[in-house]
Amino acid sequence: MNRSFVLALSLASAMAAGAQLPSAPSAPAATPAAAPAPAAPAKIAVIAFKAAVAQTNEGQRDLGDLEKKFMPRENQLKALNDEVETLTKQLQTQGATLNDAERASRAKTIDEKKKKLERDATDARNDFQQEMGEVYNTLASKVYDVMSAYAQQAGYTLILDVSDQQSPVLFATQNTDISKAVIEAYNVKSGVPAPPPPPAGAPGAQSRPSAPKPATPAAH
Repeated sequence: MNRSFVLALSLASAMAAGAQLPSAPSAPAATPAAAPAPAAPAKIAVIAFKAAVAQTNEGQRDLGDLEKKFMPRENQLKALNDEVETLTKQLQTQGATLNDAERASRAKTIDEKKKKLERDATDARNDFQQEMGEVYNTLASKVYDVMSAYAQQAGYTLILDVSDQQSPVLFATQNTDISKAVIEAYNVKSGVPAPPPPPAGAPGAQSRPSAPKPATPAAH
């Protein structure tokens, strides 16, 4: 705490208690304090942070590797789903020619396979989301450090994240969006080369995130 402030509080407390304080010597007139320097104007930027993290070369590489890791489970789920659909169609078309026991047996088999499909799909989704969250959080921390250094170097005083639809930003011009600049700065620092584009028609060829766009006016 400031010592002069502590002294002022002590004096005020003593006066309130009625203590007799020695009179202070007369002091020369106080020199007016210099006016504070005007605050610098705020320099504000926006960034689609989540998209920027995913679009770094490292993000594309790591998320692509994660998709490859889970591809066998996805194929298993697809095969099981196709089997359920085939068995269901067979039961629908052949049901009239089957006796009650056979219909019940087939219906039970379909029901068991459906339940297994639901369990396996839920497990796969939860596992994928957990590992994707770990990959994202690790990378996001590093991208944030680069963004912070870039903002300080460029003199930005405030950066707003426009990743979510609930973002309070209603409008931002193109030159306030630093998403691309941060991505490029991170790529340079990480040294990770850009991944090759997927072949046309290959799984995931259309699923790569597009370049982040600046905030636009929201409809009301």
